[in-house]
Amino acid sequence: MKRIRHAGIRRSFPLAGLLSAASLMAAGPAMASESGGSTESHEDAKPTIVLVHGSWADASGWDEVVRSLQKRGYPVVATANPLRSLSGDSEYLAARLKTIEGPIVLAGHSYGGAVITNAAAGNPNVESLVYIAGFAPDKGENALQLAAKYPGSRLSDDPDAPVPTALDAVPLSSDPTDVDLYVKPDKFNEVFLSNRLTAEQAAVLAATQRPSAAVSFNEPTKAVAWKTIPSWYLVATDDRTIGTENLRFMAERAGSTTVEVDAPHAVMETNPADVTDLILRAAHDSRPSLARTGSTEQTVLLGAASVLAVAGGTVLVVRSRRAARR
Repeated sequence: MKRIRHAGIRRSFPLAGLLSAASLMAAGPAMASESGGSTESHEDAKPTIVLVHGSWADASGWDEVVRSLQKRGYPVVATANPLRSLSGDSEYLAARLKTIEGPIVLAGHSYGGAVITNAAAGNPNVESLVYIAGFAPDKGENALQLAAKYPGSRLSDDPDAPVPTALDAVPLSSDPTDVDLYVKPDKFNEVFLSNRLTAEQAAVLAATQRPSAAVSFNEPTKAVAWKTIPSWYLVATDDRTIGTENLRFMAERAGSTTVEVDAPHAVMETNPADVTDLILRAAHDSRPSLARTGSTEQTVLLGAASVLAVAGGTVLVVRSRRAARR
């Protein structure tokens, strides 16, 4: 079950403007080059979808989403997230993004949301951000602060414990802060999957999880891409890792177009179709000119049926929304 919230306004456009737009679109197919070249403009080209996994996962968690997007003709990159530090991981992703030509829709799950928040800042090709049960921190915030803002996370049942009780710490050096963190295998299904998969499936994911360095959760955010780039947000209503109320808080603060899905934190594993759907919404709604100005207005293209409706005296209303900007 999904609930969709759109923060928005209604805007009416003059009849003459609508007719002009419709006329331009109707003439579009006839504008092929004399040499027989493609009529597809840069604005019509499909963006590259870049997917960023979070902690205790790897890029294979996006497999079903990747297949669905590729079937629809989208170029997809499911990049590796080093999980070493927020600044280092963000720099790594930012460098990868610079190698991609054309528009980008950038999606991040869990800790990957914090990484895309930092990495996308200042990159004019990133047109949309998609948070999949992900962190969307503001400047100076870290992941631990956000996960503790409201109750809901089950990473720890002891707030005073040096390491969350659902995690195992593996020391990497004599420095007590230099540790890798894993979800305990007997806690993985409950905390990460909300017991939505079988014990056998959860055991495989627990065995193949990639650890995060502890510093990645404590490091403050330096850049905030959602303040200038339109964002979409999937809230998992049974999130026991970050906590559902914490997801809602971040989605509302960012002014994101938000979808709520009855799913656990690892929603790509249980509800890949819902994840794909939201990414497609972000891809379809992107407009390069709007992304550059920080506006998130969404327009409806007018076809032949719309022209007939205008001719009949129908007033067409184009729905748009303006995300909160801070």
